[in-house]
Amino acid sequence: MYFVYILKCSDQTYYVGLTNNIKRRVTEHNEGLSFTTKYRLPISVQWVGIFKNMNKAIEFEQYLKTGSGNAFFKKRLL
Repeated sequence: MYFVYILKCSDQTYYVGLTNNIKRRVTEHNEGLSFTTKYRLPISVQWVGIFKNMNKAIEFEQYLKTGSGNAFFKKRLL
């Protein structure tokens, strides 16, 4: 299983990521082990999508990082 996730950071920005172990990855973010979020702690999980197919998960994560994907997740997923 692959997980695409959206985190809300303390500076009110969002982080979109992909992992095959959501529990481990969220722990890494909270412990400051992720360069991108370590200066924006604490984080909170806002949404998690589960995918069986890795390629579909990668495509969806990349889409969420685009302008239209960003608008989509703020309107439909949060």
